[in-house]
Amino acid sequence: MRFVVKIVKWLLDLIVLAVAGLFAWLYIAPPELIRVGSGYSAKIVCSNVFIAGRDANEVLAVDVQAPGHPLLRLMRVSVDKNRGTVSAGLLGFLGKSEAVSRDGLGCASIPDGDVGKARRTTVHVEPLATSPDTLWPEGERVEASQDPVIAKLLDDAALIGAGMRAVVVVKNGRVVAERYGDGFSAKTPLLGWSMTKTVNAAIVGTLVKDGKMAVDNKGLFAPWKADGRAVISLADMMAMSSGLEFNEDYGDVADVTRMLYLEPDMAGFAESKPLAGEVGKVFTYSSGTAVMLSRLWQDAIGDKAKALTWPRTALFGPLGMHSAVLETDEQGTFVGSSYLYATAHDWARFGQFLLQGGVWNGNQVLPAGFVDWMREPAPASKVYGKGQLWIEAPGDEENPGAGVAAGLPKDTYWMEGHDGQTVAIIPSEQLVIVRLGLTPAKLGYRPQTMASALVKALH
Repeated sequence: MRFVVKIVKWLLDLIVLAVAGLFAWLYIAPPELIRVGSGYSAKIVCSNVFIAGRDANEVLAVDVQAPGHPLLRLMRVSVDKNRGTVSAGLLGFLGKSEAVSRDGLGCASIPDGDVGKARRTTVHVEPLATSPDTLWPEGERVEASQDPVIAKLLDDAALIGAGMRAVVVVKNGRVVAERYGDGFSAKTPLLGWSMTKTVNAAIVGTLVKDGKMAVDNKGLFAPWKADGRAVISLADMMAMSSGLEFNEDYGDVADVTRMLYLEPDMAGFAESKPLAGEVGKVFTYSSGTAVMLSRLWQDAIGDKAKALTWPRTALFGPLGMHSAVLETDEQGTFVGSSYLYATAHDWARFGQFLLQGGVWNGNQVLPAGFVDWMREPAPASKVYGKGQLWIEAPGDEENPGAGVAAGLPKDTYWMEGHDGQTVAIIPSEQLVIVRLGLTPAKLGYRPQTMASALVKALH
């Protein structure tokens, strides 16, 4: 009997030592997957707390844990509102990562832990607001359509999709209908994810208009001039056909998740990638490409401080997008692939701006014809445009023309983002439809069904 007790005690001691060793390993040298998870948790909670004013625990539970990787359910966060920081880790202390809020630039992930360095990247922003009593888009007042057909469409849970947070419908330049999910309103800044790419492309357009960039520019980064990457043009980058290697798989530690949550210099990481295909001939969707575009337009401005204010002075300010916050990485490069927060009204303003060909209040903000060029099919793709936007609706990438078959006009084009963010722009109907939410792709939601129903009802 004593022998059995000794064996059991020895086994228990061994288990305790193994668990202690495991925790020590996870603490000292956490696997990259844990660090990606904690970096993602810290960043999403930080932005939603300090930009959108949401509750940290709700954001962790609803935005981070519910739709994500099972590992994320073990993440815990700590918010320091006085310091403007959020830390996250597995069980709260393993593989810890931090994100920090900066004036005018939202939150940045801090993969190397240098919070002080990230804090030095700030911009002074004068608080501006559009008039609540003036009609949109000059102000925020909305005179919604009294058409019961429109109301019925936007009250249809299947049409607006699970997790809907905002729907805004613009017809002939005025908001005619809108809906908001529980806990959200017309004043809530919402993340556009990859819809940010299209906005970033428009910012490139402002520099093209100023003569500081040209779409046929080559030799874009100094290290590229010594090898085959020298022939990559700005147009190739805009059309996602640079030929550069980049893994956009979000299920594990891939290039995209490494860039967003493990690399303090996102553009530098993406820029270092080698060629994996023929330049201009292969379409490869790449968030790294969009971040490099940010670096290029910031470098084209030259002055770092001026570059940090450029999105507001050149685009958001003129359009009245006063809620818009485009975030940077730790180095101060705008994350033009992913991180723009704006109210649904402001996303609608940008969609209307594209519909108007880059003109706002009579001012040609983008070069004449630039939006038409953005909408042309990319040379290497039938479903993607030359300027960081989609010609086909979400889910129709393998079935070109499905949107038209479903009742959408041929000239419909799209801004698209992760988890169900879309803006449909339909020039022939003078229609812009914004749909924001938290709707994972696995749910199979198709915003084109809602869009085609609205086209029919508003025709």
